[in-house]
Amino acid sequence: METTKKIIIYQVFTRLFGNQNKTCQPDGDIETNGCGKMNDFTKQALHEIKKLGATHIWYTGLLAHASQTDYTAYGIPKNHPSIVKGKAGSPYAIRDYYDVDPDLAEHVDKRMEEFEELVKRTHECGLKMIIDFVPNHVARQYHSIAKPQGVKDLGENDDCTQAFNPQNNFYYIPGQKLEGEIDFYNPEMGTYEEMPAKATGNDRFDPWPNRNDWYETVKLNYGVDYINHTGGHFDPIPDTWYKMEQILSYWAEKGIDGFRCDMAEMVPCEFWGWVIPRIKAAYPNIIFIAEVYNPNEYRNYIHNGHFDYLYDKVGLYDTLRNITCDYASATGITHCWQSVDDIQDHMLNFLENHDEQRIASGFFAEDPFKAIPAFIVSACLRKNPVMVYFGQELGEKGMDSEGFSGRDGRTTIFDYWCVDSIFRWNNHGRWNTHLLNEREKELRHFYETVLHICQNEPAISDGDFFDLMYVNLNGWQMNEHKQYAFLRKFANEVLLVMVNFGDAPAQIGVNIPTHAFDYLKMTPSPKCKCKDLLSGKQETICFSPDSPVCTELPAYGGKILKFKVK
Repeated sequence: METTKKIIIYQVFTRLFGNQNKTCQPDGDIETNGCGKMNDFTKQALHEIKKLGATHIWYTGLLAHASQTDYTAYGIPKNHPSIVKGKAGSPYAIRDYYDVDPDLAEHVDKRMEEFEELVKRTHECGLKMIIDFVPNHVARQYHSIAKPQGVKDLGENDDCTQAFNPQNNFYYIPGQKLEGEIDFYNPEMGTYEEMPAKATGNDRFDPWPNRNDWYETVKLNYGVDYINHTGGHFDPIPDTWYKMEQILSYWAEKGIDGFRCDMAEMVPCEFWGWVIPRIKAAYPNIIFIAEVYNPNEYRNYIHNGHFDYLYDKVGLYDTLRNITCDYASATGITHCWQSVDDIQDHMLNFLENHDEQRIASGFFAEDPFKAIPAFIVSACLRKNPVMVYFGQELGEKGMDSEGFSGRDGRTTIFDYWCVDSIFRWNNHGRWNTHLLNEREKELRHFYETVLHICQNEPAISDGDFFDLMYVNLNGWQMNEHKQYAFLRKFANEVLLVMVNFGDAPAQIGVNIPTHAFDYLKMTPSPKCKCKDLLSGKQETICFSPDSPVCTELPAYGGKILKFKVK
């Protein structure tokens, strides 16, 4: 029986990953704080990421985006600092869809060659490569200097006297300049002026964005009339659709393996339903991942938008976070998978990414080991992909006050900075564990163990699933608010997965119902030898509907018992 490989994505914030400059001055510029490069992803670094268990690497922040760093010597226009968040800038305020961020290049004039070498090197190390596609908005001073010959720039042919025109690339506020609660004056560059004002990226269709808006971006027009509320104008095909197709094709041709599509639900599903099949017709193996937060739209973006995977944020992520922080019961996990059972294979699980607070931060769990049971569930619950954010496996705290965002429990996406745990793992390009402390080594080993289980056990990557909670409620042998248990099975191999979110070891008895034996086609065994894949220890259990499986779970831990059935 053939099995498929479970997708495991390692997300890196590219500019931070390889930076060895430890100055870490808040709001520091690139000269002061340094910046990681694409070339820092050496074969050694990539082999270590592969060794951790990753199948894919998502390089976050590769595309050229607005920053306060001056690259005019290379023919790159300077951005006005008032409309750039942080010194390094948001990687989601794209200034040129056809260019690579010059910060990431050893040799700025050869940045595209360095990108192409990165693609090649990533593939040679056995990893597939994902990059961002940012469809909803661009930097206020968007201008492509790298677009291929014959490609028209965004807004080049717009009629800016019209607030909305289906063939415009932007939305305008005719006769009004950009104002807002932002200081648009800079001593060096004077006052930033935008006339007429363009709509702001987070759907502000007026000229008054404030500091909490995505004021550094402008909204792209996909033919939806937000001004007069006349709905979608998709016939003829809006010009923006064609321009975005050109951009996707441009990067797909360079050999990347997937796109993570930022705020995909802010773009009409009709566009995705049109563009994804067109890209896949030329590049059939490329995958599309959507950042979507509205569960009511999940099926629309999968079935009609043709996305391969969607973020499971408001379901599983939020639930596991709340259980870890002792705000919710473990019984909530059952509701999570039930609510997306028909589309489960299309959901992407995670506990960290660049938008979320670090597990080890004071805003989440503080102790990264408290999330061990949550990660076991996230990684092993079903067949669908799982993602790890760089430094998560080392317990990175994200508690620095780097600059723009301040101390918020996130690793900055706006500033030049050095990430301490990654710095020590880097160890001057050696990419080994010599400078990590014992707890960091232990945590990394745990992540590596779980991810390799995901890769090597067909029961996880391809097996059936059976939730055991409904027969373990209100029992004296198991606390359903602190423990969770389920079965995975492939052929004659069974995994009994049990986790304990509690702060003390738990002696538990897990009931296995007759229905599980019937559904999974298993024969009971009164004396069943098994191995805990997490610890490597052997134990004997009674695997029968007549008697519970009795075992001890460590505090903030779990077991994955593997055994064979007839």
